[in-house]
Amino acid sequence: MKKNLKTTSLDKVKNKVLGKIGTPKRDRYEFELKLDLIGDMIKKARKKRGLTQTELGDLVGVQKAQISKLENGTSNVTISTILKVFDALNAKVNFKVEILDQTMQIA
Repeated sequence: MKKNLKTTSLDKVKNKVLGKIGTPKRDRYEFELKLDLIGDMIKKARKKRGLTQTELGDLVGVQKAQISKLENGTSNVTISTILKVFDALNAKVNFKVEILDQTMQIA
C-alpha cells in the first residue's frame, strides 16, 4: 500500500512551531541559531590555526571554559568578545545590519 506524503517547506514548519518572524519565540530561535553558527566558525578557525581552547583563551584573556561555551553556543556573548576571539584567530569578521521596512535619510 502506497501512502501519499504531503511535503511542506521548512519556513512553514518554523512558522507553525515557532511563530512568524518577529514573534518573541521565533526571534529567540533565530538568535540562538546564529550563536551556534558563530560557535562553529570559532571552532573551525581555532583548529585551522592549530590552537587548543586553552591557548585561544590565553590569547583572548578568558578561561578555556568560556571558549568551550562560545564554541558550543551555550553562552551569551558580547560583540566585543566575538571580535576579540576572531582578532586572536587573525580572522576577518563582517557584520551586516539591515533596517527593515524603514527609510533612512542622512542629512
